[in-house]
Amino acid sequence: MRAANLALVTAAAYARPEPRSRAELADVTSVSRATVGRLVDDLVRAGLLVEGPAAPSQGPGRPSIPLLPTGHRYAALGLQVNVRRLTARVVDLAGTLVSESVIDGDFTDSDPDTVLPQLLSLGREVVRSSADGREVVGAGLALPGLVGADGQLLRAPNLGWQEVDIRAIVDGRLGGLPLVIDNEATFAALTAARHAPGRPAAIGDFVYLSGEVGVGGAIVVDGQVLRGRHGWAGEVGHVPVTADGPRCPCGSTGCLETYVGRSALLARAGLPVDSPPAALAAAMGRGEHRAVTAIEEAARALAVALGGVVNVLDVPTVVLGGHLADLGAALADRVQSGLAERVLASRWVPPVVLVGSSDISPAATGAAYVPWKDCSPIRDRCSPGGARRHTDRREVSGGWR
Repeated sequence: MRAANLALVTAAAYARPEPRSRAELADVTSVSRATVGRLVDDLVRAGLLVEGPAAPSQGPGRPSIPLLPTGHRYAALGLQVNVRRLTARVVDLAGTLVSESVIDGDFTDSDPDTVLPQLLSLGREVVRSSADGREVVGAGLALPGLVGADGQLLRAPNLGWQEVDIRAIVDGRLGGLPLVIDNEATFAALTAARHAPGRPAAIGDFVYLSGEVGVGGAIVVDGQVLRGRHGWAGEVGHVPVTADGPRCPCGSTGCLETYVGRSALLARAGLPVDSPPAALAAAMGRGEHRAVTAIEEAARALAVALGGVVNVLDVPTVVLGGHLADLGAALADRVQSGLAERVLASRWVPPVVLVGSSDISPAATGAAYVPWKDCSPIRDRCSPGGARRHTDRREVSGGWR
């Protein structure tokens, strides 16, 4: 009971930037004031909350003391594999990026037995560089493909990886940190759903598109990622938009990814596939025919795929991430107009397309948000089996257990 109440009070204290008093926390959580007082004392001693100056008294009784979330004493490690880069980040409980290291390259058809140890070495490096009084309590690993409940990567078409036992490679290489393994778009979507671990953003229901060489997706409802039976929901990039379109690395044809994936989009615009998205935006701004056509085809393909998603799920907000966010100025209005024509309920609830962060590795940050689900920092570390149990349940949340 104490652990549950502690989690409840901690989550309530971190859920918004404005500080709450002990009395307010008791009201919000429906936990007795005496119990909240004892739990808050523990959280203050653990460095998760700090008492602010007392508010002016409004009547009899002791003045209200605001409790400020700190979160700088504890942090988590986020790791991301993508086709063009490996990223390791340490993010603290306040959502602050503490340290980061990136390796750029081309990891198409690479060997996971080589790439993953390289990434883990990067992770150990950023953890060491964060050793300034913070304790790193857990880690998350984002992969661009289907991840099984046991942490096995079943398939990552753009990497050329299939049926890789990730835990067998990772085991013993992170100094005992509990590890959560999941799809990169799932983790990236959390950065749009939360300002920081446990602190919800303004939007809680949306379709997230993660744009890189491939296109990943996630469906977020009430701040939680909609997983599906096996945890594989949200693969919007492999929704076909034409029956006889280009061949996709997944083996199908006409997938959304073949029109809006970074390499495909640049190639269609007549630009080198290693060009930055800004080069495509500039070419379009100059009115270059191939660039304009590529953007228009991409917007049409997005509207077709997303129109089906919105009609089926009734989630009318779309967030563009990755290189799609970089191209947001060119894409957002076009996609929104296309959705207005295709979504049955658009007359009453018009679809909205938002441009997310253009962070090149958002899933690394989202991966650092997730370990807190299975952590109790007040006990000074994660529950030893927590991350594995979390992966088995196939749930993702920014709260505390």
